[in-house]
Amino acid sequence: MLNLTITALSHSGDGIAHAEGRTVFVPGALPGETVSVEITQTKKEVARARLVEVVDPALERIQPPCPVFNVCGGCQLQHLGYLDQLRFKENQVRVQLRRLARLDDPPVRPIVPAPEPFGYRNQIQWSLTADGGLGLRGQGTHDVVPVEACLIAHPAINAARARLVLEPDAGLERLTIRVDETGDPLLVLEPEEETPEVSLDLALAAAVFRPDGTTFALAERDWLEIEVLGRPFRVSAGSFFQVNLAQAERLIALVLEALDPHPDDVVLDLFCGVGLFTAFVAPHVSAVVGVESYAPAVDDAAINLDASDNVSLYLGAVEEILPALAARPTAVVLDPPRAGLAAEAAEALAATGATRIAYVSCDPATLARDVARLARHGYRLAWAQPVDMFPQTFHIETVALLVK
Repeated sequence: MLNLTITALSHSGDGIAHAEGRTVFVPGALPGETVSVEITQTKKEVARARLVEVVDPALERIQPPCPVFNVCGGCQLQHLGYLDQLRFKENQVRVQLRRLARLDDPPVRPIVPAPEPFGYRNQIQWSLTADGGLGLRGQGTHDVVPVEACLIAHPAINAARARLVLEPDAGLERLTIRVDETGDPLLVLEPEEETPEVSLDLALAAAVFRPDGTTFALAERDWLEIEVLGRPFRVSAGSFFQVNLAQAERLIALVLEALDPHPDDVVLDLFCGVGLFTAFVAPHVSAVVGVESYAPAVDDAAINLDASDNVSLYLGAVEEILPALAARPTAVVLDPPRAGLAAEAAEALAATGATRIAYVSCDPATLARDVARLARHGYRLAWAQPVDMFPQTFHIETVALLVK
């Protein structure tokens, strides 16, 4: 056992201490605390440790409401009061922009809090325990922690999860429950190999998501219709959609602010998914060109945007589609995955010459890296607006405006 003093929080919410020439990461510990830990992993310059006891707690520490916090890997910040979580996240955006984008005074706006810090997620991916129960992946491990109800999940997800009965040898890798704004569920089964046998007594949409990425319906529908700002969106089993609908509305408003759309604008929507941003941009501009690499999401987008005669959709990787486009955009919105832009995609984006770029990011580090890449092509970061899409976790959504 080792006693340590925590000096800071890492970007992923771990407490940071120093011992014997190593930086030690301690999940569940807060700056200013003295903690007793057990070292679980060591490398040359870093180590990880398990929190055994908080000897001297920080004033900011609160009692986590979840009984498996710091065992389950889903949340990292439940021991920190919500206002302090917001301060931490806003500061992380500044830190990454200073460190990776080399901005002395990053133009970071105050973070937008979530209306509800619990019960907000409209999608949870469950794993199976050895006895056929459902749980979530453990912290820093592939072990499955049995969980009866997830506190950050929409209540309808926990209600649907409580009605599921699984055989221990069901052959499932994972099981996802997604709900719409009314709580109606979509059940998505991910088998290890063979298609599982399923009996449904729930009136829900259901699908199997095969290992090769294809899906097929188990019920009348393998999609949900989710409403955002009064507009319905068809979202198929494998398609990405924002997990916090209240904050998704804020993202749309920020994207429109950043693009400042005009009737003669041509806008690119990169990584457009099912067409969420395109749907709200298209009425204000001459044309929108959407690019998406996941074919079922493009099918969803075609349905969602069918009434918009100024929208065209392209299936493929951004770095492959962009150089071949004839359209010259005046503005771009992009919402890439956590890894951000591939280097080739950043080059192709800069080559479009668009005067305004609305970058929707779920990782401040890759956002900052891409801001630096685009700066080499004459783009300046006008502002960055953090939005707390994921309370109780270290994840941070940011909308950034870059201008030529």
